[in-house]
Amino acid sequence: MPIYEYECIKCRRKSSILTMRVSEKVEPVCSHCGGTELNRLMSRFAMPRSEESRLDSLADPSKLSDFDENDPKSLAKMMRRMGSEMGDEFAGPEFDEAVDELESGGDLGGDEEAGGGADDDF
Repeated sequence: MPIYEYECIKCRRKSSILTMRVSEKVEPVCSHCGGTELNRLMSRFAMPRSEESRLDSLADPSKLSDFDENDPKSLAKMMRRMGSEMGDEFAGPEFDEAVDELESGGDLGGDEEAGGGADDDF
């Protein structure tokens, strides 16, 4: 089932249109503004990657240069990157909720006396 991408002439935003078969005639409509004048874009294709390749990507030192383990927002950014790289088997509603909490400046561990402080090792 191909997915075609279009750019709306009116709002300049991208919309993706799923079709059931390649031969299906598509009348694209912008999912953002409802416009019907869209230009079809050249899409990137996805290529499956091995778990080893995904882990190697996460370990790339150039992707860790802006990471600050003492900053909850930086940690949230790194966790989002990990979730994106590892896919559905890694991320889920609880994961997203935890990352949202970090991004808002909270900490996930609760108070330090209860054993959930920021200095805990993982």
